[in-house]
Amino acid sequence: MSRITGIGLTPFGRLAGASTLDLMSRAATDALTDAGLERREIDGLITGYSTTHPHLMLSTVFAEHFGLRPAYAHAVQLGGATGFALVMLAHLLVEAGAARRILVVAGENRLSGQSRDAAIQTLAQVGHPTYEVPLGPTIPAYYGLVASRYAHEYGIDEIAELAVLMRANAARTPGAHLTEPITAAMVRDSKPIAAPLRLLDCCPVSDGGAAFVIERADPARPGPRIRGAAQAHTHQHVSAASSLTAFGARDSAGRALAQGGVALADIRYAAIYDSFTITLAILLEEIGLAPRGAAGRLAREGHFSPEGAMPLNTHGGLLSYGHCGVGGAMAHLAETVRQMRGEAGPRQVAEPPLALLHGDGGVLSSHVSLVLENGR
Repeated sequence: MSRITGIGLTPFGRLAGASTLDLMSRAATDALTDAGLERREIDGLITGYSTTHPHLMLSTVFAEHFGLRPAYAHAVQLGGATGFALVMLAHLLVEAGAARRILVVAGENRLSGQSRDAAIQTLAQVGHPTYEVPLGPTIPAYYGLVASRYAHEYGIDEIAELAVLMRANAARTPGAHLTEPITAAMVRDSKPIAAPLRLLDCCPVSDGGAAFVIERADPARPGPRIRGAAQAHTHQHVSAASSLTAFGARDSAGRALAQGGVALADIRYAAIYDSFTITLAILLEEIGLAPRGAAGRLAREGHFSPEGAMPLNTHGGLLSYGHCGVGGAMAHLAETVRQMRGEAGPRQVAEPPLALLHGDGGVLSSHVSLVLENGR
């Protein structure tokens, strides 16, 4: 198994004057300090991508910038699933002996480094170039389509409770982008974005960075262990999806759990991708952490609160801690590690022995699941 021995996470929000490389460097420096390592001790580097610094060789650009001379370097592009895909790749590489200690890092000034129109245009390119992009849909529009189908089958009102929960969690998390309390009524009454989704159903665009040190398990080097990791890819474009209610989350999570030799019932903490309230509802329900159509109700009843049976995204998730591109989902993993270490402060839950993390990229098209075991 591999271990996560160091984490670095910047605040998310508007971090004026910080470039992609600046944010990556801040997070990487903190991760190395947390792991008690020097830069010369890192022999592997894996990065994501940046829409504000779209270099074809971002991993080696960052290695040069940060002063690393890795024996292995790689950059990955998998949309919102990229952060967990980086961690999965690092896990596999240290297990295979390709590198001893790998720095996984991502960051982007997605809020302050580009205009709103540029961001919308860039993200809209995930659509099919012939059948979707020419029609002008944005990312929220694609997810609005998915939400419309969900509303038809299960009703949509109660998923607002997921946004309320994420905001309450963020209010107890230093560095969160959005912390002002909200209610379900406020979510439902907020500005329409892509029917039936409204403004507070959507994550904010943020600046930020995140990093981890991942190395082969060593009793002398404490840290949560990665017990399982799996992916599933069902489609790329919505027009090619076979369903708007069933995606690859169940397959990916099921194989990660099986690889780790654990059952879903053994999980005591969940870190699930939440770019929109509908994303979180669908993933929770498809994985099996909530019955179909019931994720919002369970949130309202306290099931996913820090004091509940299945604490969820206790830092506030993408919906409130923020979303800075690849580093957005990586904040979920940083929070999971903090929970396992007992370092989550006022949002600390009973230190979970096992956690399930899941991210998706595109429009619920690419899925990556991780199973973490507490190394304490």
